[in-house]
Amino acid sequence: MTMASEATIDRASVVGHVIDAVVAVLNRESVQVTEHTRLIDELGLDSTNVLELLMHLEDRLDAMIDSDTLEQDHFETVGTLADYVLEQGLA
Repeated sequence: MTMASEATIDRASVVGHVIDAVVAVLNRESVQVTEHTRLIDELGLDSTNVLELLMHLEDRLDAMIDSDTLEQDHFETVGTLADYVLEQGLA
């Protein structure tokens, strides 16, 4: 059963998926990432990293993310990106 087909995925699971995706995109195992980590300010994600991050999340959650609805503030922290994913009903 895929992630999206399960009845519900709790916020903590989505946060975990975002953290895993961030670590994979940055390709740095030693980076410390939490729900409150600032994606751009602390980790230095750029537009290429953001696209990779979204592709990882789509794969992990078996979902499509509508880039037209994404805004800069969705990438403020790991938590705000997880909230966006949950609001889109992708998880």
